[in-house]
Amino acid sequence: MNKRLGSRWKPDFWFFTKLFVILAMCLFIVYPFYTIITKSVFSSKVEGLTLYNFKRFFSKPYYYQALLRSMVVCFSTVLTTTLIGVPIAYLITRYNIPGKKILHIFIIMSLMSPPFIGAYSWIILLGRAGLLAKLFAKIGLTAPTIYGRGGIIFVFTLHLFPYIYLYTSGAMNSIDSSLEEASENLGMSKLRRIWTVTLPVILPSILAGCIMVFMTCLADFGTPMLLGEGYTVLPVLVYNEYMSESATDPYMASALSVIIVFCSLAMLGFQKLVVEKRNYTMSSLRPPQETQLHGFKRFLASLPIYLVVGLAFLPQIVVICQSFIERSFSGMIKGVNLNNYRTIMSRLGRNIRNTYVFSIIAIVFIIVIGILVSYILVRKKGKVASLIDTLIMFPYVIPGSVLGIGLIVAFNRKPLILVGTSAIMIISYIIRKLPYTVRSGSAFLYQMDPFIEEASINLGVSPMKTFFTVTARMMLPGIMSGAVLSWITCINELSSSIMLYSGKTSTIAVAIYQEVVRMSDGTAAALATILTVTTILSLVIVFRATKGKVKIV
Repeated sequence: MNKRLGSRWKPDFWFFTKLFVILAMCLFIVYPFYTIITKSVFSSKVEGLTLYNFKRFFSKPYYYQALLRSMVVCFSTVLTTTLIGVPIAYLITRYNIPGKKILHIFIIMSLMSPPFIGAYSWIILLGRAGLLAKLFAKIGLTAPTIYGRGGIIFVFTLHLFPYIYLYTSGAMNSIDSSLEEASENLGMSKLRRIWTVTLPVILPSILAGCIMVFMTCLADFGTPMLLGEGYTVLPVLVYNEYMSESATDPYMASALSVIIVFCSLAMLGFQKLVVEKRNYTMSSLRPPQETQLHGFKRFLASLPIYLVVGLAFLPQIVVICQSFIERSFSGMIKGVNLNNYRTIMSRLGRNIRNTYVFSIIAIVFIIVIGILVSYILVRKKGKVASLIDTLIMFPYVIPGSVLGIGLIVAFNRKPLILVGTSAIMIISYIIRKLPYTVRSGSAFLYQMDPFIEEASINLGVSPMKTFFTVTARMMLPGIMSGAVLSWITCINELSSSIMLYSGKTSTIAVAIYQEVVRMSDGTAAALATILTVTTILSLVIVFRATKGKVKIV
């Protein structure tokens, strides 16, 4: 009996893996967030534990209006992206839209670029000295302003509607066509069938896209910072309270961080509640057939899609063109050449090198940890696996600025001082981007038949060797789906980097933001072009290497 008990409790590889993951997550997620919470209940103006910061937040318009503005921007963007993304997904999946594969690729590319590059591009076009603004002025018209609430929502909408499109189109393709045919046979019009049958069935997928949009809007720092001009939202307020030259109150910044996380968790809980009540499962034995349109009808169905996708991809085209234009200090064009690239290579070479070095190191850890954690969540289910799942996904709802503050507060004193080092930048990338790879790997592993692993073990191969030689290799397409998203978001990361960087650890994203603030349009565009080209090449390489098996989102 004792031998049996001893054999049951004998630690194996997976025991130590679980222990390592839990300890690492507690050190780099739980502890930093704990320090934020503890700091939020102290104040330089009141002794001891206090709710002074929270009372101050809800009593002073300067603070609570930032929350209201964030909610206005987030909910408005969710509404506009849904109104755009759902119809586009329906048209592309159900009708013979010309060039739909190319459109799909362009939509993904517009999503992969950081939103602050979109903001910068639209400043070039519609800013006070923008190209379109000048064109409008020549014909006696006033161009719409890109600054303020409207500009922020506009940029967010064009950048984030792909989330709604991708989730919705995936759900549209999985609907059994017999369900829609039955409703039409009962006399429903096509519009009523879409409203009462199709949309309710895909509602969970639409809500999943809405949550992605909401979280991204709430967490983004660059876009409202560049376009706000007085329209201050929570991430900008957190930065002003903690990191700017006029920063006055780190305790208040911690309280603001807690409020942001609470808002994210509340929205996540709401989405989960709605999805659980309205979740539908079906097997797509008869996938929907593509309806053939011809002539003017096909043109009308295609035109709005091409207009929206063209506007969404326009920022990448603008920054690439702008990167080759050299301007004088007065803004006059001096010529079309490569001087902007020569400038950034000589002056900002360290930023470029840091971006790729940090991201490569982070993605190696993300892939290795992602494979192990995905296997634990799917094949080693239990209370420990549930705890790991919760810890891994928690950064998913934490804005980068909040995570940055947590890491600064936690690791700016002995025994572990990481602030100002490369290590803290890499750690923040791993923590924030790991959920993409873990979720993608887990979803792929759920579709793998355990019989393959069992057959290998029955042939005398040890479980450990089976995992590394069979399971891990078969998981690679699923892992790569998340890894490519993790990689692209690492090189484009601004929200946490702007909080954590030092002079020696600055990245391309931070440099772009600083160059835009300095009105150095050419160098900012050259840096943005490097990110854009890297993003496109990364997608092309992964799609080719996996023969199109990788799916984004």
